[in-house]
Amino acid sequence: MTEPPIQMNLARHVLTAGATTPDKIALAVLHPALEPEIWSYRRLIAAIRGTASGFLQAGLVPGDRILLRLGNRPAFPIAYLGAIAAGLVPVPSSAQLTAPEITRLAATIRPALVIAGDGIALPDHPAPVLPESALSGFAALPPAGWHMGPPDRLAYILFTSGSSGQPRAVAHAHRAILARRMMMEDWSGLRADDRLLHAGAFNWSFTLGTGLMDPWTIGATALIPADGTPPAAVATLAARHHATLLAGAPGVFRKMLQTGWPNWPALRHGLCAGERLEPALRQEWRTRTGTDLHEAMGMSECSTFLSGSPSRPAPTGTAGYPQRGRKVALLDDLGRSLGAGLAGRLAVSADDAGLCLGYLDQPQETAARITNGWFLTGDLAVAADDGAIAMLGRTDDLMNAGGFRVAPPRSRRLCRRSRKRAIWPWRRSPCAPVSRSSRLSGPERPLKKHFATRPRAIWLDINNRVPISISTRCPAPPPEKSTAAPCARPIPRTAYDLCSPRYFRRSRLPLVHDRQGRAGPRP
Repeated sequence: MTEPPIQMNLARHVLTAGATTPDKIALAVLHPALEPEIWSYRRLIAAIRGTASGFLQAGLVPGDRILLRLGNRPAFPIAYLGAIAAGLVPVPSSAQLTAPEITRLAATIRPALVIAGDGIALPDHPAPVLPESALSGFAALPPAGWHMGPPDRLAYILFTSGSSGQPRAVAHAHRAILARRMMMEDWSGLRADDRLLHAGAFNWSFTLGTGLMDPWTIGATALIPADGTPPAAVATLAARHHATLLAGAPGVFRKMLQTGWPNWPALRHGLCAGERLEPALRQEWRTRTGTDLHEAMGMSECSTFLSGSPSRPAPTGTAGYPQRGRKVALLDDLGRSLGAGLAGRLAVSADDAGLCLGYLDQPQETAARITNGWFLTGDLAVAADDGAIAMLGRTDDLMNAGGFRVAPPRSRRLCRRSRKRAIWPWRRSPCAPVSRSSRLSGPERPLKKHFATRPRAIWLDINNRVPISISTRCPAPPPEKSTAAPCARPIPRTAYDLCSPRYFRRSRLPLVHDRQGRAGPRP
């Protein structure tokens, strides 16, 4: 990647290409039963720079933070880029958050202004509130100048999903937009003549980046379904408006494929992120559409850095390859790089342009994620000989079975392949023949009736420690014999209990099964 400029503004960078084609469609909001709402680049740029003027006239100064409480409407990206154009710091937030939830987040970021959409919960915070109706009036104001400055200065703040605990405020710099060029080359294959339809909402960071910022950066056209459009109708809208690329979460693609598929020749491929892409879904997409579905992996702290692409599709079962220009490594517990075939902690270079500045006002938390110049993503992964990286799970969800690192996705896959099997807690030796009637006793007896109708079982041996995943170290061998001592660990009631990382952390139980439905010694 080329060196960042000395002075830049993220919003200016995004809109420069579109300014050369002012009459081209920048954004079309698609309605199933109405004409689309069209925004040319001329209209879009005027609205963004006018909004920047409105913020400054309201008394805000560069560096002030604006909490966006807006719904799935064009006002969201206009306010977002308008704030950045003026040197302010927008903070997107989900419209689904309740008043207590957004109050906690507002206390973290201390906004100078809250922009409020109709019907969206607001925080209990002393910051002034600007209604969306007043915001729309800013678009007609004279354009503000671009607030230029160093690429490493704060541009916007995102909140993590909170999957590992309390959501954290992640501070991103203006330079983050520069890393997205590598995503276009090694993931989306985006071109200036593309019409990219993103099935997500305006106020989702995935939509904001892939669905809007990327097309606008190269002067392409963004298509967004109107608020309330069901996922099943997205494919019809895409065909009607000649979308060349489709983007969304895997769940959206799954719902689209469940309906009648309106094939159209303009479609080149699909792009997905936000959750794991199952190989079966990718294969179904290929069969139905004749195109490929390319996955990318990123996080709130860093834009996507692993992906498949039209020029280099990801091998089945992997997240793809590191994008060119990105430095990615797998590290052991001591921070040393690991070779192919060895599971380790996934990390990106601390110098990556797409990496955040850190967690807002949490320097210790930020420092804890950096080891030897690498930022730890919190994921466990393994690389193939050709560089493709397969995800094994989250490092904080790993189970420790007698010194073996065990990844929950493996057990989830076993359970999905065994929907009609029982989850059977077993306290006896794995080699001891046990009749069906004697396998459950004591506190497990209530499960006996439920399991009696199950033809096969996934056997769970509480005492024997058997590895089910790749280990990063050579552990001590498991005991040759299993004892029958009573165990007070919790017993899973369903397959979903068994697949819960929280349950595994409490019980540290491995999952064992074979084709005949019997548990056995270590494979």
